Amino acid sequence: MAVAAENQSQPPQNDLPYVLILKPPAAFSIFGDHFFHSPKFQFLKAFESPLPLSQFLLTHAQSVQAILTSASGSVTADTIRLLPHLGLVVTTSQGINHIDLSECRRRGIAVAGAGTIFSTDCADSAVGLLLDVLRKVSAANRYVKQGLWSSQGNYPLGNKLGGKQVGIVGLGSIGTEVAKRLEAFRCSISYNSRSKKPSVPYTFYPNVVELAVNCDALIICCALTDETHHLIGKEVLSALGKDGVIINIARGPIIDEKELVQCLIKREIRGAGLDVFEHEPDVPVELLALDNVVMSPHNAVCTTESLEELRKTVVRNFEAFFSNEPLLTPVPLDDLPHLSG
Repeated sequence: MAVAAENQSQPPQNDLPYVLILKPPAAFSIFGDHFFHSPKFQFLKAFESPLPLSQFLLTHAQSVQAILTSASGSVTADTIRLLPHLGLVVTTSQGINHIDLSECRRRGIAVAGAGTIFSTDCADSAVGLLLDVLRKVSAANRYVKQGLWSSQGNYPLGNKLGGKQVGIVGLGSIGTEVAKRLEAFRCSISYNSRSKKPSVPYTFYPNVVELAVNCDALIICCALTDETHHLIGKEVLSALGKDGVIINIARGPIIDEKELVQCLIKREIRGAGLDVFEHEPDVPVELLALDNVVMSPHNAVCTTESLEELRKTVVRNFEAFFSNEPLLTPVPLDDLPHLSG
């Protein structure tokens, strides 16, 4: 058994540079672990080794030159410090809160993300969730499938999206795509961001509470940072009011989930469309019985087309790094904390 464990911890024996994977990206479960294959580098899969992670890293510390990670795999300062030759961290996600960017900057380690690959798909999902909550599409679907239409009559009416006042928190690449789609519905758009954007015609609110007061719906598109953790709490939800809807396709912890659950149960807001949650994959059980909540399993960014584009981008970033060429989708490390929008 000891010999087997030792063999499993050894990297492949060839001259290709090593890319460490701490946890398998979601794409592996869909397409297989060959998804990001390239003839120019090879993967070192920590998750396949029987060794404890710390021992595995110490064993291969001199070999690892890059890391492939995803939103579910943290790249901490402790991990980075164990890898003296680490030069690049590539994440398959648009969010980068799972990487210690300060340590990467301190060590001169480059970081690459998904860029804007997911922006359009994510914006589609955000508007889809908003339409679903307002028009009660999923709830009405259940009503029909349960045979209640014939026995209990017509389902309660929903509300129109056209002409609504919609606030976007984080007018980065995703938020901008959301705004473009809402313009087609003749919505009045306003936003909150780190700073006012002179190039856009939308109303800017420097305070999220003030934004919520002036909106029928709030769509969360910002990155998760120390500053945005629980940005949406009781005060913002109360300002949104009993006719307000909140949509989150960003990161779960941006909303104080306990406060949101209570507001939804008490009907202090109209409803919510949630693709992300504070303690994924666990979802508050209270939400499961509520017809004013529409949920998806953190897949707003995922389509067949976007994942194929991701595959190409990830591979090309690594190949560029190992060829001493510019990265395709570098993450700026000179403006921390990094906030989308």
